[in-house]
This record gives sequence, C-alpha cells and structure tokens, in this order.
Amino acid sequence: MADRRLQVFHAVAKHLSFTKAAEALFMTQPAVTFQIRQLEEMYNTRLFDRAQGRIALTAAGMVALEYAEKILGLSAELDARLREASGQMAGPLLVGASTTIADFLLPQVIGEFKSCHPAVVPRLFVANSVAVQDRVAERSLDLGFIEGDSHLPSLASDACCEDELRVLCSPSHPLARQPAVTPGALAAHAYISREPGSGTREVVDHYLQKAGVAPDSLQVAMEAGSPEAIKGLVATGIGFAILSRATVLKEIRLGLLVEVPLEPRLLRRLSVVYPKERFQSRLVNSFVEFARGRLSAAQRAS
Repeated sequence: MADRRLQVFHAVAKHLSFTKAAEALFMTQPAVTFQIRQLEEMYNTRLFDRAQGRIALTAAGMVALEYAEKILGLSAELDARLREASGQMAGPLLVGASTTIADFLLPQVIGEFKSCHPAVVPRLFVANSVAVQDRVAERSLDLGFIEGDSHLPSLASDACCEDELRVLCSPSHPLARQPAVTPGALAAHAYISREPGSGTREVVDHYLQKAGVAPDSLQVAMEAGSPEAIKGLVATGIGFAILSRATVLKEIRLGLLVEVPLEPRLLRRLSVVYPKERFQSRLVNSFVEFARGRLSAAQRAS
C-alpha cells in the first residue's frame, strides 16, 4: 500500500544506481527516473546529487531514506496483518534463492507448501547469493535462501541445513580414481569455477585459504554461472569442479560423472535471510519453518 514512488526511491538509494534499481524492480530506467523526479518535485528538493555518472544521497535524501524504510516496513506489516485477519494464509510469497538451492532443493519444497496452502501465490527469484541478498535488503523479496551467511548488516540469517561440496569430474579424469582429494592436490589439474558473487565460489575459496592453498593458484580453465553449465563442461573431461552433492545425484547414478570427497570434508550451511527490522507475517514464518524441515530431511536422505 506504500506509494510506488517511495519504493522506487528506496531501491535507488540502496543501489545508488538507477540502472540497478530498475533491474531489481523489473522497470525501465526512464520509468525509475520519472518516479524520482516526481518525488523531488513533490517535496521541492533534490534527493540525489548526480555528477560524472555517479549518484549520492543529499542531506534531504538521507532523511527521506530513513522515513522510507519505516513507511515501507509498516506498509508491509499492514498488508500482512490484514491478510491474516481472514484466518487463512493467502497472498503472494516472494522468495529468492541462489542458483543451486533454486534449481535442486527448493522447487519441491515450494510445491508441497503450495499444495498445503492453495491460496498462497509463491514467486521465485533465482540469482547468485549476492543478488538475492540485495533484493531482500531492498524489500522486493520477503526472504532469501543462500549459501553461507549474509554479509549485509540490515539482514538477519538463520541456518537451514548443512550441505557437502565434493570434487566432480568425468569417469576418465585422473581424480576419479582417488578415494579422496586434499586441497593441495587440486592445483595439478584444470579447474572449472563458479562466477564471482556465487555463494559456492565464496565457500570454496574460503576452504582453500583455510587449508593454505591460494585460490588463484588453481588452474582455472573456465568460469560458469550455473551448476548445469559446469556439469556439462566437466562431462567433457576438460577439468574438475567443486559442487554441492545435491546438484549431481542424477549424473552420479547414471555413471556420467564421478564425485570424490575432499579431505578434510567441505561442509557449508544453507541459510535463510530476511530484514532485521521488519515484521514477519505468519505466512513467511510458516514457510521458513516448513522449508527448514524439508531441506534438512532431504540432505539427511542424500
């Protein structure tokens, strides 16, 4: 119920970019610019300083941002409380998820939740962990599922379950014959990596550093933006990858790929993130608990 211009202003202020705000709100950049201009005309003040292709909040803009966050939070709370007054869970559920979780873990969870609550309308936004957190922080998503923890001070994160990452290679690859692989042995082989901003890449880099191996010492043959693309590349034999076990169960059963555990094991936690200072509706809380239970059960079964 909040003024759309306020939502647009909030997105621009968070991104400090008209282009990124337009992408986040699924709007064109001219439409975003028009909404900001309308807001500035209404208050007869500049909210942003624009110079040399960059923007910054003015003093008035910083005041406006403080109130925008309060107003948008109250508006979301009002919407949720009015829906809950009917006694049933209904309405949109805006969920973001990193690529691995969205492709291999969350679809069944959302489908089962929808079956239990037919009046709920889930919408799933898929991107890497950084982009998901940005959308949650700007309030265009109710919550997000990511690998690891959030690094944004405005977000809280709760653990959902653990996920193991393993070396993935073709059956003919030299590593396929090893019972386990140490971090130090990886540098001798071509490596296919996830893209910067990926939660998987961040976890792998941290694991290597902790083991005394510099991530840039690996022979990176390619970078790819999705587990599916990486699996296809690995199957050709051009290199190994490090991916979640959940992404390769089918290919392992079919004998198309081989997984080799790392020594020591590489475990990460999957987390749900949400704004710290925001009322969480019964719908959102119910979905979080439902998803946490289903994801934990799925990981134990695998």
